Amino acid sequence: MKFINYLESITGVGVYPLISLMIFFLFFIAVGVYLIKGRKEYFDTLSQLPLNNSETLTQNLNEYEK
Repeated sequence: MKFINYLESITGVGVYPLISLMIFFLFFIAVGVYLIKGRKEYFDTLSQLPLNNSETLTQNLNEYEK
């Protein structure tokens, strides 16, 4: 028996793709809002994470948490 036959036997299976699409869409919108509302200086500091030493990094991140 094919997998699609199992799905057809589940009552209300059509709602699951809609729910997963809504979750994806809401997550995508939330990330977009976070990026648009975020401060550029904070994102610049985060982009330098692999390049900075730990002391400078800690000082920079503490400035933006205030």
